[in-house]
Amino acid sequence: MDLEAAIDDYLQHLAVERGLSRHTLSAYGTDLAELARALGEQGVHTVQAVRPPHLLAHLSALARAGHKPRTQARKWVAVRGLFRWLRREGLVDADPTQGVAMPRAGRKLPELLSREEVGALLRAPGLDDPLAIRDTAILELMYATGCRVSEAMGLTLDRLHLDQGVVLLEGKGNKQRYVPLGEPAVAALMRWLERGRPALVRGGGVQEVFVGRRGRPLGRTGFFRRLRAHAEVAGIRRPISPHKLRHSFATHLLEGGADLRAVQTMLGHADIATTEIYTHVTGAHVREAYDRHHPRA
Repeated sequence: MDLEAAIDDYLQHLAVERGLSRHTLSAYGTDLAELARALGEQGVHTVQAVRPPHLLAHLSALARAGHKPRTQARKWVAVRGLFRWLRREGLVDADPTQGVAMPRAGRKLPELLSREEVGALLRAPGLDDPLAIRDTAILELMYATGCRVSEAMGLTLDRLHLDQGVVLLEGKGNKQRYVPLGEPAVAALMRWLERGRPALVRGGGVQEVFVGRRGRPLGRTGFFRRLRAHAEVAGIRRPISPHKLRHSFATHLLEGGADLRAVQTMLGHADIATTEIYTHVTGAHVREAYDRHHPRA
């Protein structure tokens, strides 16, 4: 089977059967197109002809090109996924990735905001106009639930259950999960639905909770710009991103004694190993506090 045709079929499988986001599909497509070029330069054009030495040569070329181990590991995930799928489908007799060790990426601890920084950020938008009310509601939602920005922007009215204090989030692979909302988040969302959103939405038809100034669904790019402006008002000089609120949510819960499994469920992680990185973050904070305050440190 032609390698490029196999890659196209695999990406279609990821889109239709696994429901991966456009962003993730684009990344997989880029990484696998890079693989196809590298194998083509080695004279390999079919999936049946790929052998471990061909893949080792590809990984070596990535290292020589200056890609860090974490990037190499990410690219290898796409390659390994392709050949595992081909083997399951019976399109290759053996999986050539089994003879190649995955690059060691190391564990990069997530960057997060302190409790004081989060508080300042949540206060920054204010409540002076519909857009300010909206931004406060978004920030409260994200810190209350640890949701991804795509989950917040894609949230629809029918999945918001403020009377019960819960929200139904739809994450990667269209997997849904209920996450509780604290009183500040419920109050901010109620204010947005009663005072902010009606001033921007004319008539029905728009099901997304968060909209822009013209009443259309709000996109991630528009929110990024607003987030940076609010961070500046809050006095946060470090680079800011919506994901830092997610990291902060998880870390602050664990610091407060929350169960790791509960945090895994709220974050929507399929594997608890993904959630465990936050135990390393809280451990680092404990060490920092010890070094700063213990008289014999």
